[in-house]
Amino acid sequence: MLTMDQIHHIRELYYQQGKSLAEIARIVHCDWRTVRTYVDKEDFSPTPPAPESEKPHVSKLDPYKSVIDEWLTDDLKAPRKQRHTARRIYHRLCGEVKGFDASYRLVAEYVAIRKKELHKGESEGYIPLIHKPGEAQADFGTADFYENGKLHKKGKYLVLSFPYSNGGYLQLNYGENLECLLEGLQTMFEYIGGVPNEIWFDNTSTIVTKIIKGGGRNLTERFALFAEHYRFRPLFMNPESGNEKGNVEAKVGYLRRNELVPVPKYASLEEGNKQLLEACDRDMDREFYEDRSVTIADRFECDKKAFLPLPATRFDTALYTTVQTNKYGKFTLCKGAHTYSASPAFCECTLNLKITSHDVIVLDRDLNEVIRHQRLYGEEQQESMNWFPYLKYIARKPRSLRNSGIYDMMPEEMRIYLDGCANTDRGRILKVLSELTERTGFESALATVSEAIRFRAVDPDSLKSLYRRLFSDVPVLPPLEGDARIPNTKIIPINTDLSALDRSLKIGGAING
Repeated sequence: MLTMDQIHHIRELYYQQGKSLAEIARIVHCDWRTVRTYVDKEDFSPTPPAPESEKPHVSKLDPYKSVIDEWLTDDLKAPRKQRHTARRIYHRLCGEVKGFDASYRLVAEYVAIRKKELHKGESEGYIPLIHKPGEAQADFGTADFYENGKLHKKGKYLVLSFPYSNGGYLQLNYGENLECLLEGLQTMFEYIGGVPNEIWFDNTSTIVTKIIKGGGRNLTERFALFAEHYRFRPLFMNPESGNEKGNVEAKVGYLRRNELVPVPKYASLEEGNKQLLEACDRDMDREFYEDRSVTIADRFECDKKAFLPLPATRFDTALYTTVQTNKYGKFTLCKGAHTYSASPAFCECTLNLKITSHDVIVLDRDLNEVIRHQRLYGEEQQESMNWFPYLKYIARKPRSLRNSGIYDMMPEEMRIYLDGCANTDRGRILKVLSELTERTGFESALATVSEAIRFRAVDPDSLKSLYRRLFSDVPVLPPLEGDARIPNTKIIPINTDLSALDRSLKIGGAING
């Protein structure tokens, strides 16, 4: 299998230099069918993890790659004739590294790949001074915003600007991770109907893992796949040289002042981002600063003509990873700062996760969704607890409630309520609480429990009635008002002697014989 650098080189020779498949095969020394495969490939989305029954391939060379990398990196400072060959590295590993048992072929293949990566030409760091149509620059800014009434302090927004036309778009998000970057770029690509042929970035750790001497960059794998999928060329600024992409730096401030003041309020972030894209379209009706006879929108049409076409397949921007749960079926992310619940069925085991900018999705062994959380942001300790699977699980085994660990996690109010319920009703009550949680969330179930405690209602039917009264749109009838048309009531005296009625109905025992 070819490396991403080799794949990128093949596609660059075909799409940018116009070489034939046969010519490329001769240049890169591989079969023309392999060249054709990567030229025609349209989907570079990372493959989701295989079910647990399939074990991932592990190379025998993996434990020693860091040692090889160190030797090859030191070679950059050594004279050409005193640098390591693959065979020399193999012999050193055999003689100096205890337990080394990989083959020479594995070493030679890995050394060949790493040498190509370490000796990339300076052309990859080249920054053109004249902006051509179709180029773009990307950067993040910081701004507060409200979503569904909740204030998000120091939220992030991604800006994609086009220096040739001075156009630009933005997308709000909760943070500045790789998922936010890829989703934001993808949304803007799809909105404008094409892909910039070059995009300039800062050397952020979400994209660049290492700056190589000579101007090259080691990229994170998912970003490299994303760039290859959409076929744009990523360019990177020299460290501490933000002025090299001054257009987007200026656009970040301009869009904040014009589109994010006052602090915006949206029912949902998705809807807000749609509004922001439309607002950026309207903003392009301004005159272009260097030629007032044309608008930014006019010049942006030239940008669009130079764009690359959108690929036929949409890139999967999610992060797939695994985590270990504790005895309560919970796991942590963000270096232990954020805790999420899974299910009591997944205690002390390895879980598959699918993570987007907005969601953390728990997957089972067959990669089916188990539970979904809104992703937490910030460095402070936070927890997202979804009670539905826990209540559903314990409703089937109500007698084990106190020994399950679930009882200890419950709010005090719910523990008090369950303690006051009859043992025979506890299973049905837990089932009702799980149904209410699934319907409108755990907070509504807890509010219903509070009302039940107030009215001393400890049976399942009363719990359902209280929930309907609190959370169903049942209209409350107003009291009757006095009306002159309603006649006055008349009190009719009741004769307590019913013997005449008994005789007419022929009942009454001894009276009627």
